[in-house]
Amino acid sequence: MLLDISQLKGAFEDRSAKIGIVGLGYVGLPLLLTFINQNFYCIGFDVDETKVDALLNGQSYISHISSDALSKAISSCKFLPTSDFSKISEVDAILICVPTPLGENQEPDLSYIVLTGELIASHLHANQLVVLESTTYPGTSAEILKPILERNGLKSGKDLFLAYSPEREDPGNPSFGTATIPKVVGGDGLEASELACALYDQIVATIVPVSSMEVAEAVKLTENIFRSVNIAMVNELKVIYDKMGIDIWEVIEAAKSKPFGYMPFYPGPGLGGHCIPIDPFYLTFRAKQFGQDTKFIKLAGEINTKMPYYVVAVLSGALKKKFGINLNGAHILLMGLSYKKNVDDTRESPAYKLIELLEFQGAEVAYFDPFVPIIPKTRQYAALAGRKSIKWSSKNVASYDAALICTDHDDVNYEELVTYSKLVVDTRNATALIKNESEKIVKA
Repeated sequence: MLLDISQLKGAFEDRSAKIGIVGLGYVGLPLLLTFINQNFYCIGFDVDETKVDALLNGQSYISHISSDALSKAISSCKFLPTSDFSKISEVDAILICVPTPLGENQEPDLSYIVLTGELIASHLHANQLVVLESTTYPGTSAEILKPILERNGLKSGKDLFLAYSPEREDPGNPSFGTATIPKVVGGDGLEASELACALYDQIVATIVPVSSMEVAEAVKLTENIFRSVNIAMVNELKVIYDKMGIDIWEVIEAAKSKPFGYMPFYPGPGLGGHCIPIDPFYLTFRAKQFGQDTKFIKLAGEINTKMPYYVVAVLSGALKKKFGINLNGAHILLMGLSYKKNVDDTRESPAYKLIELLEFQGAEVAYFDPFVPIIPKTRQYAALAGRKSIKWSSKNVASYDAALICTDHDDVNYEELVTYSKLVVDTRNATALIKNESEKIVKA
């Protein structure tokens, strides 16, 4: 039965509406479980049959989402995972949570959004709400997705309702989950905005309505470019202070004692995750179409992109100074493959670039990561797929010329690492409290 607008809003409010979520990854799956926890019926769509099969069997492929939670969702009969996109016709709202990576020339790759639009367009009917959550540049929803959805005669604002609400997931963060993070919502017209707000109001504590989809799209980019620029600043300061013999970590620790006018950001081996390394390029691409140059943002991107090269140079220098050996032929243990600690998410992880740079210079590289037992397939680093984490033991650790800390997982015994390693190059200050063998530790 087709619902009119008032009925659709009522179905959201009494939670009788059926929700479709396209893309069952780090964004879509937590969002889906949040809806189920609020007693909505959900159909989860994904083109990856292996994900669908795992979910049907109650098996999680994301470390911070338990298989138990998925099994309960399946057994409650509130969740149907599927790759059959004809079932789009059965839902009242479609939330799109697909990847938006960069292409070979650092340009936005919207192919997943386009494919999703094409997959669902022929199954849409009147009075459905479609919300894009994927990170993208201002104008994507209106100029790319909307025309695809309207191909079969439905018109946005009249027959169907389109909105944009950026995902704000922070995988592995115990302090903030989908339900507690304020939700920004911008619609293609007032009715679309009201419908999207009515839907998200059932699962999220705070709704932040904005005047348009373009504003909502810009909010997401602004949040992550803010982080990118500030991380670039401390990464540059790290290099400068290192030449002066000053520890950037001690500087930041003291600076953050100021109760106003300062916010701590921390250096690292490069940027990772799906958003922060990518969003500046999305805005740069869009700005060019308006004749604008993002000089400041591009500079930050250049600094962050160079960090893996700096880390490799520090490691090379430390090996030469301590043992008189070059990277060529050296055995290096990379500590941590995921882009941030305590998660299994390796998207855009600087670890991949570090492996590539080290092996290009002739080093033999192994890795240890308790969250990533096997390197997954990636488009950019396909040749690394299938490599396995070493088993943790003092003998294994001692067999390498140096250990390079890329990700500072809490589960790692860094005291043991320093004790049994010949040399430790630390990009995350994970060894800050280890004083007894500090001569083995080099900060990078």
